[in-house]
Order: sequence, then C-alpha cells, then structure tokens
Amino acid sequence: MAQALHRVAAPAVPDLPSASWTNGWRLGDEIVLSGMTAHPASRDAAAAGKPLDAYAQTLVVLNKIAALVEAAGGHRHNITKTVVYLTNIADKDAVGRARRAFFGEAFPCSTLVGVSALVFPELLVEIDAWARLDVDLRLATPMPLG
Repeated sequence: MAQALHRVAAPAVPDLPSASWTNGWRLGDEIVLSGMTAHPASRDAAAAGKPLDAYAQTLVVLNKIAALVEAAGGHRHNITKTVVYLTNIADKDAVGRARRAFFGEAFPCSTLVGVSALVFPELLVEIDAWARLDVDLRLATPMPLG
C-alpha cells in the first residue's frame, strides 16, 4: 500500500519558483526538510551594514524549520534530528546557545559539520532537519543501561 505523501508548504518559507528542490515532504508521520539558511534575512541585514551573527542566523533557520514542521501538522518538539553546517566551526558555541533558546531541554539528535562555504557569502549556518509527528521529545525518558 502506498504511503501518503504531501509537499510541505509554509507562507513564511515559500518554495522558490525556480528551485529544483522542495522545502519539505511529509511521508506519513515523517517530515523531511531541505537545508534551511537565514536567507533572505541575512542578505538584507548585510546590505544594511548589520550582518547577522551565527546565533541570530541559527534562530532564523530554526524558526523556518519550525514553520515548516507546523505547516505539516507538528511542532518544534517533533524535530528528531538536525545536521548543522557551519562556515566557521568556532561558531559552534553560538549555535549551541541558539539551540538551547529554541528547544529548551528537549534536544533532537544533531550532527555538526564544518564547511568551506554556503551558497551566499554572508551565510554562516545551514541546517537540515527531520521530524516525526508521532514523537514529542519533551516526553522522552532515559533508557536503562545494560
């Protein structure tokens, strides 16, 4: 039997008409999202002479991810895994502070990768995300050892 497949669309994170990808898919209870960046907010801030630092960019990105997960019927605590790409690995602490501010105590699994560049020069952070609508990380309990 084929699983229900829905394209995820959110007004705050529109798919670009010229793009060769989509921002996200909902496959049953699973949500798979493309890498998100702080663009165009990062471009606009840089043009105004007030570039966004890694902390600010991370919050913009996490809020875009949340908007997509919400459009698919979920919330931020359904996010189970992220991959964070940083152009400067020294920004990892700023990203960690933003993640704590965003997720509270219910952290998803995460991978952190240093990269030489992202698609636009002012971008410091890109994040991929996966979520499950049947999971709420706030309800997680530790597994017993052994």
